[in-house]
Amino acid sequence: MGLNDIRETIAGIEGADYADLYAAKKVSHNVRYDDGRMDTLSSSRSEGLGVRLIMGDNSVYAHTGGTKFSDAAGAISKAADMANIAAPKRGRDGEMMPDAELSLPSLDVSFMGELDRRLRSECEYLKQASFSFSTSKKAVLIVRGDGAVSRDEHVYTAFRVSLVLEKDGAVETGFEARSLTCGAEVFWDSPDGKESDTPEGVARAALERGLRLLDAVPCPAGRMMVLLDGAAGGAMIHEACGHGLEADIVYKDYSAFRGKIGQQVACPKVTIVDDATLPGRWGSYACDDEGTPAARNVLVENGVLKRYMTDILSSKMWDLPRTGNGRRQSYADLPIPRMSNTFVVPGESGFDELLSGLKSGFLVRKMGGGEVNPTSGDFVFQVTEGYMVRDGKIGPIVKGATLEGSGPEALRNIEAVGRDLKLDPGTCGKSGQGVPVTDGQPSILIKNLTIGGSDA
Repeated sequence: MGLNDIRETIAGIEGADYADLYAAKKVSHNVRYDDGRMDTLSSSRSEGLGVRLIMGDNSVYAHTGGTKFSDAAGAISKAADMANIAAPKRGRDGEMMPDAELSLPSLDVSFMGELDRRLRSECEYLKQASFSFSTSKKAVLIVRGDGAVSRDEHVYTAFRVSLVLEKDGAVETGFEARSLTCGAEVFWDSPDGKESDTPEGVARAALERGLRLLDAVPCPAGRMMVLLDGAAGGAMIHEACGHGLEADIVYKDYSAFRGKIGQQVACPKVTIVDDATLPGRWGSYACDDEGTPAARNVLVENGVLKRYMTDILSSKMWDLPRTGNGRRQSYADLPIPRMSNTFVVPGESGFDELLSGLKSGFLVRKMGGGEVNPTSGDFVFQVTEGYMVRDGKIGPIVKGATLEGSGPEALRNIEAVGRDLKLDPGTCGKSGQGVPVTDGQPSILIKNLTIGGSDA
């Protein structure tokens, strides 16, 4: 049984409306330096495949470790048995992905010890320092019942710094990361020679944020005008709006955006895009995990809802265009609609212009984690770095702030959109699966958001 046999077998399964096979190989290295010593050194390698059969609005999925033709034949038979339909019983041994023998260079972490000592010698308030460096490479093969065969390869490398500082009994954390879709051997290359692109630059950004927070004052509470800096991260767009535009949430969980294609759902200044074709971004790919080519999908255009993000199953179930957003964490997982690189398109206002026009309000420089109801879009986010603003001037940094509101309402209450688009990489969790994504936005001015404060 060769690749053509696999394709013909999947296409010929009678009783299934659709079938596909997903195979993957992955290798990774991880290093963690924690509190003055090397804490973790690990490498891993995995491979496996899964076969999915769709009958109406139901799916069955069989997966196994291994990427040989015999593994594929076994998974096809198992999936057919689960679906109570017939499948050919044939197979021979041999490697299905012989051109995906993955290898990674070792991680150079010789700088970590010296960086730790230098930061401690310069900052008396630094109590704990953790550095993590990771790199991975993943090759995938997708064979579909419609005859399509797709291949893709993903390479990710990330360096993260987390620092704990203490001053006069106050304890704060500074965090910063550098994440790129490239190998570790070129990870620190910087055509501009910027210090921010070095291990010390990343660590100092974390240290400076932590030091600022040590001097923070309690945050007042109330509804107010909020200016989200472009560097704040796209958490609100991703969590409070993006998930509500994923087709399974739209139709199964009754998202607030259900039935609103063609309607005004945001300020006319707002255009939201999900674009998996952006070169080098954390959420980019050539094809999704169902073999559908990556695409630039305009979700909201000038405030009007244009489309939802779909995978093959949701596209079939609800007669929606296929957008190439079927993603999965591993070969052991079914694909579901997921975001890739999701962002608000830049507008016309400069940050200084937005700030100067803010008479009284709140500036968010950096967002933290939070909770979101994907059905209603209601959210509560921690504010990692925030400031009070009065008469267009940035006031003291505050602590204990939360940002609360409704995603759909916040979209309608946007007053202005800036030019300074920033894109931040991250990992998105949904249905127990995590996938790499990028979130982004320029500076955005929003009225009537609730700030929960530590003095509330």
